[in-house]
Amino acid sequence: MSDFNWCHNPNCHTIETQSRIRGTGDNKVLRTRKISLRSEYIRDSIYAYFCNQNCLHQFLNKFTREVANINPTPNPKETPVKIVNEKQTGRRYNYETSSYRDYTYNTKTIVSKGTRDNE
Repeated sequence: MSDFNWCHNPNCHTIETQSRIRGTGDNKVLRTRKISLRSEYIRDSIYAYFCNQNCLHQFLNKFTREVANINPTPNPKETPVKIVNEKQTGRRYNYETSSYRDYTYNTKTIVSKGTRDNE
């Protein structure tokens, strides 16, 4: 495995920044940026293939349909869950009467998730 990748945005070499300028004298060019893979965070993320968010989003805007067709989702996916309603109490300060007031409210809590896959 190489220690670097080149940015996968097909327009990366057209973006005018100092980090892309290469060459000497009158032989200057704008070059696609090199991405170092020395950081474990970079190696395991999308930024192993794109030099920054701008290049990532330009790529996604250009190839949205192709990316979506790699793993199409024709139907919604579902995960079964068990919900439990819990009563909780709290206190609020009433500025008009200068006293606290107790109140009760309900919360819904997911107790467990199922394992059924809908793929």
